[in-house]
Amino acid sequence: METVLEISGLTKLYKNGRGIFDINLNIYKGDVFGFLGPNGAGKTTAMKIMTGLMLPDSGDVKIFGHSVLTEFEKAMNKVGCIIETAESYPYLSPYENLKLFARFYDDIDNSRIDEVLELTGILKFKNEKVKNFSLGMKQRLGIAAAILSKPELIILDEPLNGLDVEGMIEMRKLIKMLAENERTTFFISSHLIHDVELTCNRIGILYNGKVVNVDTTENILKNFASLENYFVSEVGKNGNV
Repeated sequence: METVLEISGLTKLYKNGRGIFDINLNIYKGDVFGFLGPNGAGKTTAMKIMTGLMLPDSGDVKIFGHSVLTEFEKAMNKVGCIIETAESYPYLSPYENLKLFARFYDDIDNSRIDEVLELTGILKFKNEKVKNFSLGMKQRLGIAAAILSKPELIILDEPLNGLDVEGMIEMRKLIKMLAENERTTFFISSHLIHDVELTCNRIGILYNGKVVNVDTTENILKNFASLENYFVSEVGKNGNV
């Protein structure tokens, strides 16, 4: 199995004593990996370090064999991501926003922009101003921007936030389709247990800044019937829910 993302000994402490402690994870080609944990568990901190937005106190993250600390451009070359909120220019249309983002990459033509707008379900709104969009629509535009360059690894921090039920179902379909058809690897953080269960093939639980377990969704459902039971059981061993 080809290792796409390798996290070793990742530690970052804040003054209030919270943070992440000695996280070790390997993510393989084609994985849809769910990073599951309650709000405040440290998911965003870990993802900010993974994408070079924050420095760790110790440890390293390698993407396709390149360290984000010492070879940032090479590491991020085939990565698309949304951390915390999907940013866009409110007075531009989705099409104009993506046209701007396309300038950062080689070989992205107008047909690719239409293609990602179609994939994320906002093609029919391509000329409307983003300032009139709901949170869910902005999130879809963020995903469109993240997949624009056909990245091999997509890192998404709470991608289903703000989406209605229909939007969540479509986003799950899109993630699965990209994983199956394009062999895109996903690293997705979420506190929504049900969605992680339905979307991801491997799951790691982060609790109080530590990874308490990593397993395949198949194993978890075989042994625990639901991800919620597994989560409660794992967290019970490592503290209280």
